[in-house]
Amino acid sequence: MIKFLDLKAINATHATEIENAILRVARSGWYLRGEETHKFEEEYARYIGCRHAIGCGNGLDALRLIFRAYIEMGMLCKGDEVIVPANTYIASILALTDNQLTPVFVEPDAETLQIDDTLIEKAITSHTRAILIVHLYGRCAYTERIGDLCKRHNLLLIEDNAQAHGCMSKLKIENEDLKTGDSNHPGNNPPHQVHQEENSQFSILSTQLKRTGSLGHAAGHSFYPGKNLGALGDAGCITTDDDQLAATVRALGNYGSEEKYIFKYTGYNSRIDELQAAVLSVKLRHLDEDNGYRAAIAGLYYKGIANPLVRLPRYVSPEHNVYHLFPIFCNERDHLQQHLKEHGIETLIHYPIAPHRQECYREFAHLPLPITERIHSTILSLPIGPTISIDEAQAVIEAINNFRQETR
Repeated sequence: MIKFLDLKAINATHATEIENAILRVARSGWYLRGEETHKFEEEYARYIGCRHAIGCGNGLDALRLIFRAYIEMGMLCKGDEVIVPANTYIASILALTDNQLTPVFVEPDAETLQIDDTLIEKAITSHTRAILIVHLYGRCAYTERIGDLCKRHNLLLIEDNAQAHGCMSKLKIENEDLKTGDSNHPGNNPPHQVHQEENSQFSILSTQLKRTGSLGHAAGHSFYPGKNLGALGDAGCITTDDDQLAATVRALGNYGSEEKYIFKYTGYNSRIDELQAAVLSVKLRHLDEDNGYRAAIAGLYYKGIANPLVRLPRYVSPEHNVYHLFPIFCNERDHLQQHLKEHGIETLIHYPIAPHRQECYREFAHLPLPITERIHSTILSLPIGPTISIDEAQAVIEAINNFRQETR
């Protein structure tokens, strides 16, 4: 059997480091809000390129805490509209409705699978206060058009980075943004790479190469075990450069308390534990290498899959795609999945029902979102991960190419 994702094998590759980390925590006698959490938060903030990383219980809580914090800070109000991709996982929507914010669904681009930036502006109203981009499948969803829209309309840009740990984006910014630190510019973070592109007496355009999670005003991250950076249970994180937001999020996740037994907010209990933080510190050291291997397997799929019944998403360079998932599309999706199962290949569907078609969101069922519904009805995710072998990838390719061969 070729597993979709072999978590046991993935963890076994770093077994000694992980076991040592767990033993260290077990012997420490300190299991929450200790040195391991502080260490991981510092490491992850530095990796992403933000001043702050605040651990929390899971990825949904990360997004929920961000929006709640902006409400407490007076930057959002209940009922405000937030633009969100229609084809996202339901957690992106739950974070909004849990805070009594109104999701405004925008269709994805059928080729990139990310929110279609050409459709966003017509969705902006006088009630729009933010855009939530979701780096689905490990692909970067940010575009310069989105950054410009946020700047022109004074909108918050929030990232759902649950599936894209380590992904990169190139940002073009003006020299004045670099000098003054324009707080409305989504590229306002310390650059990983800057080079001059255009020089005149009026402006200099420069390019920053930055990680997802540092592109907007704040980002939510999930460390669910199956993620590229996965814990041994639930865990999440918020990254931001905003000192006030960071402090508010941290307090909200600690029952609303900034000082023990003194409660500023009606908060939550959502904190990363020391065991998860220690394990994540180990795995963070190997993340870029693991992502590189995922990209190599994806390259084999792109080169090898050649079946007219199967469509692949548009290729983007590995720096802009960490291949959390490798989705393909087939009008005979269910038959293809059964065919692969018969060949010993495990696949998953991400996700069979779009959020606006879920029973819990019946009020959105009337929305005409044909691209989203087509994606959800035809998508199939292939095995990909840092432990799948080249031979296994070739077996997947061969089985796909043989699908319906007998009828053609």
